[in-house]
Amino acid sequence: MGTTGDETDDRDALVEYGIDDKPPLDRALLLGAQHYLTMIGANIAVPLLLANAMGMPQQFRAKFIGTFFVVSGIATLAQTTIGNRYPIVQGAPFSMLGPGLAIVSSNAFVSGVGWETKLLFLQGAIVAAGVAEVFIGYLGLVGRLREYLSPVVVTPVVTLIGLSLFDAPQVTAAANNWYLLVLTLGLIVLFSQYLDKESRVFGLFPILLGIVGAWVVAAVGSVTGVIPSGDPGYIDLGLIASADPVHVVYPLQWGVPEFGVSFAIGMFAGVLASIIESFADYHAVARMSGVGAPSAKRINHGIGMEGLANIFSGLMGTGGSTSYSENVGAIGLTGVASRYVVQIGAVLMLVAGFVGYFGQLVATIPDPIVGGLYIAMFGQIVAVGLSNLKYVDLDSSRNLFIIGMAIFAGMAVPQYMGGLSGYAALQSGFASVPVLGSVLGTEVVARTVYIVGGVQMAVGGAIAFVLDNTVAGTREERGLLDWERIAEGDDEFQTFLERLRQ
Repeated sequence: MGTTGDETDDRDALVEYGIDDKPPLDRALLLGAQHYLTMIGANIAVPLLLANAMGMPQQFRAKFIGTFFVVSGIATLAQTTIGNRYPIVQGAPFSMLGPGLAIVSSNAFVSGVGWETKLLFLQGAIVAAGVAEVFIGYLGLVGRLREYLSPVVVTPVVTLIGLSLFDAPQVTAAANNWYLLVLTLGLIVLFSQYLDKESRVFGLFPILLGIVGAWVVAAVGSVTGVIPSGDPGYIDLGLIASADPVHVVYPLQWGVPEFGVSFAIGMFAGVLASIIESFADYHAVARMSGVGAPSAKRINHGIGMEGLANIFSGLMGTGGSTSYSENVGAIGLTGVASRYVVQIGAVLMLVAGFVGYFGQLVATIPDPIVGGLYIAMFGQIVAVGLSNLKYVDLDSSRNLFIIGMAIFAGMAVPQYMGGLSGYAALQSGFASVPVLGSVLGTEVVARTVYIVGGVQMAVGGAIAFVLDNTVAGTREERGLLDWERIAEGDDEFQTFLERLRQ
């Protein structure tokens, strides 16, 4: 059986700085930079993939990436200050990248349509989906599901977040620079696991030290010719010197968003997947921070704020915003769960977005280093997901079946979706289903199933949710009793307006 709620207080010993703690400013700056560096992979990869797909000229790409940084910084400040107030970074979501790429690559555009038009339709779809997310959040729709979400459901979802990047090219590419990847991972492991008791510096900054150490090696190797141009580990220092000193970033900088119904529906499917991921992230952050599971009130305000961030993202011209799972891994490795530290990191994101040299410096971090970072952090997230099993009866064949099936299907179904040529192939198959084919074969249904079915945590979460709430099992068996003992009440979370009235 799982542990009792009283025993969960032991987790506090794993946290160096709790949610409300404020480290000294000099230390907080370094810790904030470390949190910021954990999300560089997504906040650089997403804009580059979108830019390539829409054919954006090279001279606009630095500003495009800088805009992502600015949106990430502002969204993080908003979430940590007036949203759910968890120490969790906000940034460009992979869950919304699929529909984003589908929009900018759509054959609905006539030949010769420029990248600007494609970007404006992407912005419109994100704004429309963001408005829907605002209503979902602030109307309390996600929070109302909380009582049906046991550790049996949350475990596969969080675990699949960690497993979602196991095949990322930064990790598995055959042509990868493996000694840089191993060096990065080795340094992070060395500082976080072997030397963390020798010095607080090693325990607090394992990620920062690992990235900087590996980057210096890569930079020296690139300058001396040991790492040749074209190698995944090559760093072109000349790009830093040639970067624009300042990027002027502002709302509607690319033009007024354009709206298309089918595009908005497709993007909403991506937002649904993002909501599921964020729900799991909230639980994972709470667990790593040594506090009880989030209340329905906190969840609702978090999702609502993510909707507002998506609207802002659409107006600024980026690819959306969501909670970053990478942040969970950073907390686990460093023991730093301070809201203040994450806010410092958000300010650094803003600086990076406006200052070209800074943003370009970060952009030079090679993929092998990012790959080593992914292995350390996402492995930590897998472990956090599995640790929720302490609350459930692991002698129950019911629980084992649900968890195992959800994790396996959560990896298998997206693999199948990835093998299809697009939602049209799925639509054709659905149309041939007897009786229901006329409904299932519509573009709306096919596109939604294709997008949501391509996200591991969405598939695994949906299967676990249905089975856990339909297969007979006691509340004690499912871990709900222990979970309720450690969950915060709605009165423990105060909204921004409630705090102002005090």
